[in-house]
Amino acid sequence: MIMNPSKQGVMRAGHAAWRLLPREFRRRALTRVAAGIARKPDPTPPARSRGVIVAGEFGLPSGLAQSAELMHEVITAAGLARGRMPIGLPTLVPVHTTPMPADAALLAVVNAPIFPLGLLRLPRRFISGRRVIGLWAWELPEVPKTWHDGARFVHEIWAPSAFTAAALEPLAPGRVRVVPLPLAAVALPAEGSRASFGLPENVLIVLTIINLASSMARKNPLGAIAAFKTAFGASRDHLFVLKLSGTAAYPEDLREIRAAIGDAPNIRLITETLPEPELRGLIGASDIVLSLHRSEGFGLVPATAMLMGKAVVATGWSGNLTFMNPDCSALISYRLVPPVDERGTYEVAGARWAEPEVEDAAARLRELAGDAAARQALAQAGQAHARAALGAAPVLAALAASGIA
Repeated sequence: MIMNPSKQGVMRAGHAAWRLLPREFRRRALTRVAAGIARKPDPTPPARSRGVIVAGEFGLPSGLAQSAELMHEVITAAGLARGRMPIGLPTLVPVHTTPMPADAALLAVVNAPIFPLGLLRLPRRFISGRRVIGLWAWELPEVPKTWHDGARFVHEIWAPSAFTAAALEPLAPGRVRVVPLPLAAVALPAEGSRASFGLPENVLIVLTIINLASSMARKNPLGAIAAFKTAFGASRDHLFVLKLSGTAAYPEDLREIRAAIGDAPNIRLITETLPEPELRGLIGASDIVLSLHRSEGFGLVPATAMLMGKAVVATGWSGNLTFMNPDCSALISYRLVPPVDERGTYEVAGARWAEPEVEDAAARLRELAGDAAARQALAQAGQAHARAALGAAPVLAALAASGIA
């Protein structure tokens, strides 16, 4: 069928007008429409399921994609994996076409607003008769309204931290379970050395790793830069390595970060894409890992650093407290303030997040930099604590409690 020119013009004009709307507004509108037409799971899930299909943003450079890989690896090791499938935003994730077993539960490692959109691309019968679990990560004590729509598409919710679970509980009272990400249950291969990264051998290295797609305001690289400068000034005995990803999509963020660095001779900015083993290699090449975040749903980077035996300095608030305490990490003091987020993602009515104290962070950095024995003791305590907190046991217990065998 050939559309007449006048209708084509209307369509083009409508599409152009749609693209002019703010991205978050468009995403919320799409979520609301998808939640209205996608098929919902049966009101009561089956009492028993044979294994698990893990669905997620496989292959994308995101924390949720890494979480999906983790879950699939641990579930596979337990002999319960029945398949993996891509699900997520249509612009980022391919359509799934491989048949999946009808008697397996579905663990969807994709956040509530995106899940209904992903379901629209699957056969409507796919979700029928199946237990559906959402593994969701959120970084504030309150969730946006669009998450309430997504909650209607799952029987239960897994949260990677008690912090996130408390935020999600109002969406599904009594159906939210804390299931920390099982980082300690999988191999964490690391590749690279100071020499391969072009880093000097005879300096103390502080490392911060940030994906700008995860919100510059939330990850707070400017605070990390300020803390390092306050601690060490222009000392060439100390080097701050700031590893960024997502810079092509957020050039304004990158310009702001470069301006904050200025002409500091002891700050190295790395923007090229590195595979996960090399990112861990960069952690291995550092002495201290710094996360001066304003909020975390979990905190994959500091958790990985602790498991690799590195001293971690981090904001003492939000999901990272799942595997951190004052005895095994340097927790930075903060005050709670309303979120200020230019992208609008975290501007939720009544919400608060942390504003970490730069002077306190600088003091802890100086303390650890000047005392190798204290730094090593903190690293060893952190490694032992993270190994105990982030094993496979919570995942296996949650599967058993949901009748999955």
